[in-house]
Amino acid sequence: MVKKMIELLSSIPAVIVGGAFLVLSFALSHFEISTPVDPAWITVFINGIPLLYSALRKLVLNRGISKISSALLITVAMIAAIAIGDLFAAGEVAFIMAIGEILEELTTDRAKKGLKNLISLAPTRGRKVTDGKNVEISAEDIEIGDILCVLPGEAIPVDGVIVSGETTVDQSVMTGESLPVDKTVGDDVFCGTINRFGAVNIKATRVGEDSSLQKLIHMVQQAENKKAPTARIADKAASWLVPAALLVAVITYFATKDIVRAVTVLVVFCPCALVLATPTAIMAAIGQATKRGVIIKSGEALEKMGKADIVAFDKTGTLTKGELKVCDVICEGASEDELLMLAASAEMKSEHPLGKAVVAFADERGLSLTEPLDFKMAAGRGVSAKIDGKSVFCGSESYLYDNGIGISGGIKGALEKLRLDGKAAVVVACDKQSIGVVALSDVLRKEAADAVADLHKMKTQTVLLTGDNAAAAEHFAKQAGISAVHGELLPEQKVERIEQLQRESKTVCMIGDGVNDAPALKSADVGVAMGSMGSDIAAQAADIALMGDDLSNVPYLKRLSAATVNTIKISITLSMVINIFAVILSVMGVLGPTTGALVHNAGSCFVVLFAALLYDRKF
Repeated sequence: MVKKMIELLSSIPAVIVGGAFLVLSFALSHFEISTPVDPAWITVFINGIPLLYSALRKLVLNRGISKISSALLITVAMIAAIAIGDLFAAGEVAFIMAIGEILEELTTDRAKKGLKNLISLAPTRGRKVTDGKNVEISAEDIEIGDILCVLPGEAIPVDGVIVSGETTVDQSVMTGESLPVDKTVGDDVFCGTINRFGAVNIKATRVGEDSSLQKLIHMVQQAENKKAPTARIADKAASWLVPAALLVAVITYFATKDIVRAVTVLVVFCPCALVLATPTAIMAAIGQATKRGVIIKSGEALEKMGKADIVAFDKTGTLTKGELKVCDVICEGASEDELLMLAASAEMKSEHPLGKAVVAFADERGLSLTEPLDFKMAAGRGVSAKIDGKSVFCGSESYLYDNGIGISGGIKGALEKLRLDGKAAVVVACDKQSIGVVALSDVLRKEAADAVADLHKMKTQTVLLTGDNAAAAEHFAKQAGISAVHGELLPEQKVERIEQLQRESKTVCMIGDGVNDAPALKSADVGVAMGSMGSDIAAQAADIALMGDDLSNVPYLKRLSAATVNTIKISITLSMVINIFAVILSVMGVLGPTTGALVHNAGSCFVVLFAALLYDRKF
């Protein structure tokens, strides 16, 4: 009941009502209009009760010096002002504190939708093979050793090993690989990954909480719980502000025998400008970033972004566009256009991503394709078809060998080089003779190299952490200018790398886009998600989202963070200078509680206006 009342009084509408009655109180006092009850009493009740509750709660529950908070000092000043009958001063300090609380609340995003989305990926049903029949059962009832049938398009319900059949599996949920992976008997498969083509039977090896996807969910949950919010600057300062304010007030009273001066000291000593300095600067910086399509979820993330020593990049969809493009056409015994026409015509009915990319490239070249006859597809291996009376095969080396087609030494050499560059290859044969290779690769973002170079100029290290194969990782890292590379990492291994860097006293920023990046984004000191093309889960797990997927915004964020921190420091310094002068004038009797509250209010307004300059600043 008490908690609900405090939440109601702390809400934005309630604070607005409190402010309105405070303005009314000031206006009535200015025009010397008397009323039975001073409207400032309503402000004191609405904005002061949550303040009193916070101060008392911290006194009872917190340990050591943390019992002393900014709320305690302001509560003391509020009560003292009420005691001498200056309700406007009491209401003013309570109202400004309430504004600060709301601003801080607005800069913090506590949404946990990403975790719910991640949990929703876990398959709930499986198809158990019993006496030669497929029986659908709950995923919770699957046991180690069970044989399960997984049809094309279905999510794999548990971790397992293929015991019969061949297929291609989209493992991007777990590894972030840009290409689906061909699987055959004896290959491992992971829970939550998608079976794209062939029907396979798998033997369950890890089920329930032990499956890869459930471990991924637990890692995100643990990282969420490990992240504690940073203590507010005002509360850090309260450990010395409260004793100092009380000491000066007591000395003033005994030296002047004037209780009004002592209360004025307490009023002007209140750290309201200090309370406002951080959230107003952060709100302005968040607004500035939003104009560039960057969503910053908390002030803590913005502050830590500026302190980042290392920026870790995922590869597919982050450093690269996550789009397959034909990058090389190697011919032997045929022209480039002829090779592409035959390959694209044969792949016209294929659903494989490599085949689709070959067809799209041929269309871009304006080549005229022929409808394939006798089309056949071996799931995850290749296709064959009759094109203009010619027998055409497109696929892997092993697929061509199994169909009695030899591969020349020149093409073998080209395939080896393509593998070293991390590129995928489709070998093309016509009438039982290999005639060339069509190579495909992901595409590096055009701004990636410049963004990495800018980070290096800021003395920030860069590293590539990816689930993709080592050759592809090395190839793209070299193009982007990243020297440290770690490939073929599962989600938990990415987290381990980040934690290792953190143990070396490094502040780590992780940039990713996929579901598999969510634990790493949560574990890093600050996580940045590619919000436009990235998964919702990655965006929810991250502290910052780049809605335009523009990597040049990463160095921009570091500059913005530095400017925000400097603004906060300047605001705090100037507000403290104003407070010191106000305290001196209060001791001298120049300021009373009401005039002291107005001077104190002016300092708070200055802090807000100075922070607002960040919004339109050019970086």
